[in-house]
Amino acid sequence: MSDMFRLDQKIAVVIGAGSGIGQAAAIGLARQGAARVICADLRLDSAQDTASQIGATAEAATVDIANSDSVRDLLCGVVARHGGLHIAVSTPGINVRKSILDYSSDELDRVISVNLKGTFHVLREAGAIMAAAGGGSIIAFSSIRSVTVEPGQGVYAATKAGIVQMVRALAAELGSKNVRVNAVAPGVVETPLTAPIKNNPAWYAAYAAKSVFGRWARADEMAGPVAFLASDASSYITGSVLFVDGGWTAADGRFTPPL
Repeated sequence: MSDMFRLDQKIAVVIGAGSGIGQAAAIGLARQGAARVICADLRLDSAQDTASQIGATAEAATVDIANSDSVRDLLCGVVARHGGLHIAVSTPGINVRKSILDYSSDELDRVISVNLKGTFHVLREAGAIMAAAGGGSIIAFSSIRSVTVEPGQGVYAATKAGIVQMVRALAAELGSKNVRVNAVAPGVVETPLTAPIKNNPAWYAAYAAKSVFGRWARADEMAGPVAFLASDASSYITGSVLFVDGGWTAADGRFTPPL
């Protein structure tokens, strides 16, 4: 059974691999035997750091997910150098925490450009390559905010919900080509994006209490779900959202009634 989870001979690209969830995903895919892991990030030095942690089977690349040409050049270059693309993971996301009434048009464009349009670029370009090759697995990162929201998260939540619907649509469109497309929806994870919350003890504790485990997730706890969705163990899973949220969306978590 363990062979089902192996990724031997697979070529994987992880966008956002320079830190946080993306870094953990790249390392996780390598540990499952991926023949080559391309660690791509806007910051080449960060991508190189992740690649060095993996070793000889990894390489670093730069990419701007908000730029469609940059994404296309990255993925086509991988195919040209390595003969194929079997796994594509898209993790980047940004957030501007403001009420909708206070949001500027520039801030709206910035969040949508990275989160929604950026993910779209990966889905489109990786989908085209994999459809032509007859198969592959694409994994995009959504969030619990796709289904539950709080003040100041409206635009971010809208982009994460949009990612889910794009994933579902592409899964339906490419199923006949043996291309699987899924989303991972984390809860709160200790990453650079959430560092400002971690630095606020009350806020940090409140989010920890929402998990049934009473704690935040570590970035490395996202690696297993990514490796699973990339592997043959999930061969009949597509168009799905895998919530990796410590029970956040399953339980209220605020009050335990007497039973």
